[in-house]
Amino acid sequence: MSDYQTPPTGMWPVLYTYFDALNRLDRDATRKQIDAAIAAGAPAIVTLGLATEVHRLSTDEKRTMIDDCAAHIANRVPLAVTITGDSVEAQIGLAGYALERGASWLILQPPSIRGESEAFYHDFFASVLERTGASAGIQNAPDYLGVGLSAESIAALAAERPNFRLLKGEGPAVTIRATIERLRALEQTLAVFNGRGGQELLDNLRAGCDGLIVATDAFDHQVAIHDAFAEGREHDAESLYANALPEIVFVMQSLETLTCYGKRIAAWRMGFDVAHDRGVRPTQFGIECARRFAQRLGPTSRVVRK
Repeated sequence: MSDYQTPPTGMWPVLYTYFDALNRLDRDATRKQIDAAIAAGAPAIVTLGLATEVHRLSTDEKRTMIDDCAAHIANRVPLAVTITGDSVEAQIGLAGYALERGASWLILQPPSIRGESEAFYHDFFASVLERTGASAGIQNAPDYLGVGLSAESIAALAAERPNFRLLKGEGPAVTIRATIERLRALEQTLAVFNGRGGQELLDNLRAGCDGLIVATDAFDHQVAIHDAFAEGREHDAESLYANALPEIVFVMQSLETLTCYGKRIAAWRMGFDVAHDRGVRPTQFGIECARRFAQRLGPTSRVVRK
């Protein structure tokens, strides 16, 4: 185990992908997100996740995102790259590119192939983990991705592949707690992070999560919530969470809502606008709601700690 990294605890931001008016990657917006996230206290930065709209990016665009993130982060914090692909070879190819560019962590998504046995997905992950040899996690998000592993399969994979060090779950806090308890019973001590936009943030920390991996729209507020809780200021943490929760609920109605409106809230809070959508276009009422939430959260430069 000592040959592999221990993931830093806390709130990890997943970057949105912004497009310019000509439907090209808005690389300046990527840099602005990185700087805002690091200023807010990000212990690591994630790209090519679900919030990054990875399913709407070409292979070249994925590589450009990796290049831009690695160059602009410039080793200020670790870079984690979510790895997608429906074959082991496809994931190995993208993982190799990310590692060559300086990624510290890989987060493997299952292939989009449906209807296979749990053993199929276990073996798929095991093959990628073995061949990359890098510190890695898996994204276990059956509600979002359609497939997932049981705690028993996760524990078996961790025992088999010591570079599997991180579990990114996407589920209710009670489910994550049950998974953590089962992993402990099976004598596996993976770092466990939840997502879901920061819903149940405090209960996820009480459940034993090492942190959460969330998008950038309310990230600075969520860092303040995490830090207050970690410092034993639970009343402050509850107050900060209550203030951020309406926005979290709004953007987490679906992935389309997140990448349409959550992306806009993040952009407005950083001082720019969304020029183009590849997914769902906003409605006028949706824009009004999102504007209200952005104003409530304030600019990202504002200090939200109590």
